[in-house]
Amino acid sequence: MTWLPIIMLAVIAFTVAAVVLRLPRRGWTMLGAVLTLGLAGYAIQGNPGMAGSPKQAVGGEAQSGEVVVSVRRALFDTGQSPPSYLTVSDAFARRGRYESAAKLLRSGLQKNPNDAEGWLALANALVEHAHGQVTPAALLAFERSEAAMPAHPGPAYFLGIAYLRSSKPNEARDVWAQLLEKSPVDAPWRADLQARIEMIDAMMANMATDAP
Repeated sequence: MTWLPIIMLAVIAFTVAAVVLRLPRRGWTMLGAVLTLGLAGYAIQGNPGMAGSPKQAVGGEAQSGEVVVSVRRALFDTGQSPPSYLTVSDAFARRGRYESAAKLLRSGLQKNPNDAEGWLALANALVEHAHGQVTPAALLAFERSEAAMPAHPGPAYFLGIAYLRSSKPNEARDVWAQLLEKSPVDAPWRADLQARIEMIDAMMANMATDAP
């Protein structure tokens, strides 16, 4: 089982940051969300036990929906209840019913055009409905989410994951590199972003080496 050591590493990373590096308590929530994002990226992007010819896992859509919704909520949780349309759409997304989730979100966003979390939820629902592809509609939703909350890492992070799932590592790297460049020096997500960018660089270098 590969999840146990990965979760242990996340716990160790949190402990080191909070205790050894003395990260202020106000940053603990964001750090926890960032570590959860890393686990989500692992869960969404692939499976180390997968055979050489990937196949769609049974029940994979609902499992992916649960992960995406949980991580997004952790990033945006302010202690206040989300709007009803977002709560209901999340229930659909958790069950893998992304088309229904997207319809509810579109209706709710017509009355709440500045809801950054709502736009990100719509972007994620559209990506999942398209089986991991970044459609023009999904890209527009990502852009609207970032415009509503420019300093938030969520839109760029999820967009990067979506690009990787679409077999577009260069686009993913560009998105994450831009996020890293504009992030504060002490932002808790910088280390994870840097690691992901280095992962893409190593992957591209290996591809170039293996090319005839």
